[in-house]
Amino acid sequence: MIDLYFWPTPNGWKASIALEEMGLPYTTHLINIGKGDQFDPEFLKIAPNNRMPAIVDPDGPDGEPISVFESGAILMYLARKTGRFYGETERDRIAVEEWLMWQMGGVGPMAGQAHHFLKYAPQLDPPQDLPYAKDRYRTEVGRLYGVLDRRLAENEYVAGDFYSIADMSIWGWASLWEGQQQVLEDKPHFTRWLETVSARPGVQAGRALHAELRGDHRDKQSQSNLFKR
Repeated sequence: MIDLYFWPTPNGWKASIALEEMGLPYTTHLINIGKGDQFDPEFLKIAPNNRMPAIVDPDGPDGEPISVFESGAILMYLARKTGRFYGETERDRIAVEEWLMWQMGGVGPMAGQAHHFLKYAPQLDPPQDLPYAKDRYRTEVGRLYGVLDRRLAENEYVAGDFYSIADMSIWGWASLWEGQQQVLEDKPHFTRWLETVSARPGVQAGRALHAELRGDHRDKQSQSNLFKR
C-alpha cells in the first residue's frame, strides 16, 4: 500500500491520477498547503523541498521502502514499477521523457505563475496588480499551449499514439486553462486531447480525490504559507 502525501492541486493530481490509472492501492495523507503542513519536520524527511506530492512505497527497489518527492520523479518511478504508461520502445521512452520535462520546466512553472499573478497577487495585502507580470505569464502559457496544439496535430497523445505519464503530467495544469486566461478556439487539437484525457476514469478519479478541499487561498495565513515562506 503506497502512502500518498497530497493536496488537490495540479501537481498533486499527477500522483493521484497515476496511482488510479495504474491500479495501485494507496493511502492518502493530506498535506494542507494553506495551513503550512508542507513545513512539518516529519514531512520534510520525505520531501525536503517542502512541496507535495510525495509518496512512500514500502515495496521499493529490492523490496525495501523508498520515498520519492517531485511529481515528475514520482511519475517515472511508478511507470517503471508497473511497466505501464512509459511506451514500449526506447524511442517511446525518450519521447515520454522529453514531454514530461517540457511540462516540468515549462507548463507547470509558467501556468503556476500565471495563476499567481492573475488570480492571487491582486488579492495580497498590499495588492500586487502587476500588468507586466500578468501579460508575461499569460503570453508564455499561450505560447506553450500553441506548441502542444501543434504536437497534437500529428499525434493522438503528447508522446505519440499512446497515453503516457507525459499526458498525466500536463493535463492538470492544462485543464485549468480558463484561470490562465487562455482561449481554445485556435487550438483544436489541444481541445480534442483535453476532452479525451478528461474522459478517462482514472483521470476523473484522481482529479476527484478530496476535490471538496480546493480553496482560493484568499486568507492572509494561506497566502503567507504559500507565497512568502
